[in-house]
Formats: sequence, C-alpha cells, structure tokens
Amino acid sequence: MSDAKSRIKPVDKLAALIAAEKKAGKKVVTTNGVYDFLHAGHLHYLEEARALGDLLVVILNTDASVKRIKGPSRPVNSEQDRARILAALRCVDYVTFFDESDPRVVLSKLRPSIHVKGGDYDPEHMPETIIVRKHGGEVRILTLKEGYSNTRQYEKIRAAAEAEAGFERPEWLRQAQKPK
Repeated sequence: MSDAKSRIKPVDKLAALIAAEKKAGKKVVTTNGVYDFLHAGHLHYLEEARALGDLLVVILNTDASVKRIKGPSRPVNSEQDRARILAALRCVDYVTFFDESDPRVVLSKLRPSIHVKGGDYDPEHMPETIIVRKHGGEVRILTLKEGYSNTRQYEKIRAAAEAEAGFERPEWLRQAQKPK
C-alpha cells in the first residue's frame, strides 16, 4: 500500500487514532471540502491549517455529497482520486470522507482541537461550529489566497473547450497521437 493510500482512513478508525494523539497532548486540526481541482490556493490554505497544530485531517465530501451540493456534473475527479492527491501532500496527515451535506457527524466523532475554513465563511453561520465548540474545540477562519478558486478554474476550462471546438490540430500532432 502506498504511503498516501495508508493515510486515507474510515472515520471510526481515524477517531480512535485522533483520540490517542490528543491524549498524548497533540493538537489536531481539521478542515473539510470538495477539493476537486487542487490549486496553489488550496496548498497555501492547507499548509496554513497544518501550522496551527500537530496533525491535519481533511474531511472530504463524497461524490454523492458533491452532486447534491454542486450539481450533477460535479465532481470531475472521483472521491478516491481526490483523497489520494490530498493524502500525498506533506501537510496532510489523514483524509476521511463525509456523505452528508455538512461534516457535523464526522466532527462529532473526531472532536478536533481546531476546525478551519477559508475566509469566505462566517463561523457563526457554519453548522460545524456548534459541534466543534461543544467538544472543546475552536473554529478559525483562514485567509484565502487572492486569485484562486475552483469556480475560476471551471470557467477557464469551459472557455478553453469552447475555443478549441473548431481548432484544427497540426497534421504532425494528429499523426503522432494514438486514437482514443
């Protein structure tokens, strides 16, 4: 099993690991999201989150959860692919999943020291805030890196696809590429 794959855990196994780490005095940080296309803004955010504690756990929306929240064409990348990419990052210690519309059920099991979200969220209106605080944790909002968003990436991809629709590839490239 690759190192990244071994860091993807079911929530119940992860809850036991986290309880032991917290008992040993470690500070556990969680965050949640879709992470369909990872960009430099995500990396900045995840590194900042990791710096707040000893372990960083990313709670990832399942594919079904993403479809309910974002629409039938999302996610582009499967939950297993998204999880493996996140788990391969040095700043991420563990990845787990949630299938609900928000991560409250998972957070009630993990009981993080700190739960973080990006600067476009208001902690007083986030459903997870009540759960995290109930278990003695705190919620922090991190600044977003300007100019980065998945919405912007989707728009660029759509524009590129439309621009390429009538584009004729050079003959040498058509001959060099194998048919799909």
